[in-house]
Amino acid sequence: MNAPTPSHATVLLAEAVSALVIRPEGLYVDGTFGRGGHSRAVLGRLAAEGRLVAFDRDPEAVSAAADLAADARFAIRHASFAQMHEELAALGVQRVDGVLLDLGVSSPQIDTPERGFSFRFDAPLDMRMDTTRGETAADFLARADERTLAQVIRDYGEERFAVPIAKAIVARRQGGRPLRTTRELSALVAGAVKTREPGQDPATRTFQALRIFINAELEELEQGLNAALALLVPGGRLAVISFHSLEDRLVKTFIAQHSRDEVDRRAPFAPPRPVKFKALGRIKPSAAEVAANPRSRSAILRVAQRTEVPA
Repeated sequence: MNAPTPSHATVLLAEAVSALVIRPEGLYVDGTFGRGGHSRAVLGRLAAEGRLVAFDRDPEAVSAAADLAADARFAIRHASFAQMHEELAALGVQRVDGVLLDLGVSSPQIDTPERGFSFRFDAPLDMRMDTTRGETAADFLARADERTLAQVIRDYGEERFAVPIAKAIVARRQGGRPLRTTRELSALVAGAVKTREPGQDPATRTFQALRIFINAELEELEQGLNAALALLVPGGRLAVISFHSLEDRLVKTFIAQHSRDEVDRRAPFAPPRPVKFKALGRIKPSAAEVAANPRSRSAILRVAQRTEVPA
């Protein structure tokens, strides 16, 4: 059976772009270009002097921006948003009016079998967002010890059966049959996981964990949030769309930490450091959007505004 042609429905499109673009003449960052849904909508709101710089680790996503090359307001970089500060400095950009991050894996990545993100197709266990560098999921599963495997599956997949899954992976490897395909991994997890929430495939959490680990997604997110904080002008906006609790918890905590006075415990009588963010809200997809695009059901958009002048 042939896989479907990859397509992508941009999640929370109107809400994210409306929250982000408050100065049509400003300079904005789309940290996750994907297939360009948010970028194209941002460009539609920008004035002639506005500017948008997009980032993506996936070379296929960068190629998808070819039709925007003629727009002088647009530039794209084959890089992670975690490096946006350095990449923008190379372009002569020191401050921006808004940063948008649409986290996680895109529909084209999931629906392209050879990328190895989905257990719906039998394909090599790759899972790299940037296919030009780094270790594949198969390579990691072939070298990691049982303790490391269990920790990754538990911490990044919130999988309570992480230990039996890790034991099964190591036992198969020691038997001379290392995991190489998505179907092999899916079958192994199904044999190790005895119960699962109704409607959820037993392999869901393990695949999520490996994808997050292989791509260092949480570490990249933390670096990207700090870069955005340093780059935003007073009044500039941060808009982040997350799709699972690990991402959302990190974003929520980051905004909260910078939305209150900070007291230096080493100098308790000194004036508190100024607030850097004002949280503007949390938005979920409408019932109509979820009905039209079921993958949007877990999405959460958090928006914050920069307050004090960056150091």
